[in-house]
Parts: sequence; structure tokens; C-alpha cells
Amino acid sequence: MIRTIRISGFGGQGVMLTGQLLAHAANEQGLYSLWVPTYGPETRGGTANCSITISDKPIYSPVFQKSDDLLIFNEPSLAKFGEKIKSGGNIFYNSSLIKKKVNHDDRNVYPVPMSELAQSLDKPQVANMVMLGAYLNKVGIFKEEVIIESLKYFLGPKKANMLEINQKAIAIGFESVN
Repeated sequence: MIRTIRISGFGGQGVMLTGQLLAHAANEQGLYSLWVPTYGPETRGGTANCSITISDKPIYSPVFQKSDDLLIFNEPSLAKFGEKIKSGGNIFYNSSLIKKKVNHDDRNVYPVPMSELAQSLDKPQVANMVMLGAYLNKVGIFKEEVIIESLKYFLGPKKANMLEINQKAIAIGFESVN
């Protein structure tokens, strides 16, 4: 098994944390994982994307042209990576910011109103966790308890108070694609 994932959006949308979380959780489940970040010239507001490779065997290269899964947080990212997905792959996109219809005949497309759903929790910062929840629902690779433990790890003691709202965001995202 080898799974390639690309996550892309504006800096500050949680693109990197989402990718790190998936790579860490895969590792905690006994899988091999690679996380490769790519930043634009700015941190907040600039473009950011990351590539994650997960496998049950050693991974010899972090490079891939087309991914199995694509998580898109904004329209510029859709323009850049929308066609860089394998046939039969999954496209999850932020339908709160991307208003045009995303249509691919040979791919699974999941509109996720991640920004609106995060706003409904009065915490727009957890929009990435909404998207993560949608992704977890449809892909089925990760165990929920491992994702939560990985989230605790990345939040650390300084942000432990954010765990509950992040869990709610994951749950709302999970339900959004049923």
C-alpha cells in the first residue's frame, strides 16, 4: 500500500499542521510516512502546500507527480493542483471559498464547506480540522484515537485547551460528507 496526499491553501490555514498530523498518525500506526512542506515567499497569506506519502513499506522518494488524495483550501490551490490527481483519486475542496463547480469524471469530488463549518463553532482557525474530518471519513486509513493522540502531540501543553474544539471540528467535518 502506498498513498500520496497533497494539501494546499493559503499560509495560516493550517495546511502544514494537517499534513504533519497525517504523517505522524501514520507513523504511530506502524506505517512509513514522509511529509514535505513547500512555502511561498510569505508565511501568512502566501501559498503553502505539502506532500505526504504513506506506505506499509519503506519510501524511497518523497516526489510524486499526481496524488491519490487532494485537500484544497482555496481557489488558487485548485488552479495549481486540480489536475495533478490520479484517476480514481479523491478531491476534497473548501466549498466555502471555491464557488465554481469542481467536476472530474474519473475522480471522487467532495465539497466541504470547511470555513463555514468552522465559523459555526465560532473558531475559524479550526477549518483545517473540518477538512481533516471529511478526509478521515472517506479514506479510512487512520484510527480516530491515533489522530486524537497526534493532535495532542502537536498542540502540546501550551495549546491543550484547543483539543476539544479541534475534536468538534473533526467530528463536524466527518459528518459533512456522509
